[in-house]
Amino acid sequence: MKRPPLLALLISLLLTACLPKFECNDPLACVTVGSGEPIVVAVELTLSGPDASYGIDALRGVELAIADRGGKLLNHPIELVQADDQCSPEGGEAAARELAQNPRVVGVIGATCSGASETAAKVLTEAGMVLISPSSTAASLTAEGTHQAGFLRTIQNDKSQAGMVAEFAYRALGVRRMATINDGQPYSSGLTEEACAVFTALGGKCVAGYRLESGVNPSGALDHIRFFNPDILYYPLYTTDGVAVTRQAAEKGLGGAVLVGSEGLLTKGFLEQAGQFSEGMYISGPSVAEIDPSFIQKYETRYGEKPIASYSTQAYDAAMMLFSAIEKIVKTTGRDIYIQRQNLRAALYATRNFQGLSGTLTCSPLGDCAKPNVTIYQVRNRDFQAVYP
Repeated sequence: MKRPPLLALLISLLLTACLPKFECNDPLACVTVGSGEPIVVAVELTLSGPDASYGIDALRGVELAIADRGGKLLNHPIELVQADDQCSPEGGEAAARELAQNPRVVGVIGATCSGASETAAKVLTEAGMVLISPSSTAASLTAEGTHQAGFLRTIQNDKSQAGMVAEFAYRALGVRRMATINDGQPYSSGLTEEACAVFTALGGKCVAGYRLESGVNPSGALDHIRFFNPDILYYPLYTTDGVAVTRQAAEKGLGGAVLVGSEGLLTKGFLEQAGQFSEGMYISGPSVAEIDPSFIQKYETRYGEKPIASYSTQAYDAAMMLFSAIEKIVKTTGRDIYIQRQNLRAALYATRNFQGLSGTLTCSPLGDCAKPNVTIYQVRNRDFQAVYP
């Protein structure tokens, strides 16, 4: 009675012994996923503090992508690890080091803010991992000489956004004197520098530029800028600083200047905190694509509200692009699968005409995967209304 089970066991062992063994020759190492084990992916996003809405919205996009996959990839459950980048260079580096110590992590979606992505990309690239950001737009992240090999993004490059702001100001608004405020971080300083370059080339003049340390009362900055009598004040800042500038601009004698921010202020949180002071101002950011209504419905059903920022679709696409690349390069022996890190990186850079919710993605050799797709919005009745182009 016991011979058949014993015979089956012997046959199974014999077959297993005959299977070819996988040898990892990948220069960046391999991730082994055993039978029944999960494929581990991670997010490094802003999940706390005044800018948490950006990261939480992106996290929800990743969660919805996993749900649309049925929670599985290659018949393995998907495990999602979370790390908080705190929208800062220090937070980005700390979160990346935490993730880099986990050899099971296949790829990372993030970071939220460009300053965090700058430090995180270096750490994760050195660890052989990939980092795909749904929201970090600083031009330096994908520029020759500063790009990290493990970094890609599904959001547009700030060069297109800054150019749009400058053209809108000069051609649509007819202003000729621009003042800027930045916080010294890659996102903010890169936008103001590029916007001034384009604005000047068009025939305008950047009359004043001020670097405001994040968290510092902008009263002194606004007093300084007032003396230059600008027609427009451009301040691509994040929530806390953006709210402070918006609320104080008029009382500091800048009521006649057009106020313009960028997508760091394109959230419900900014509108709630800035209140009536934001009415009529302009904000640049990603164009709202024609999204399948089912995505919005899934979002609302799962989270009880509409998207709270503009990054859930880019994060969804980043996750799906990662999953697709894993499927293309995975190696299988028996019940185990092997993910080669260098091959995964190469597969991501080889992405062509990937149909995402945020648009069609084709990755450049420096990690830019999204086409320039920027809109200027105006705040009207506590909402964002597209006005240009």
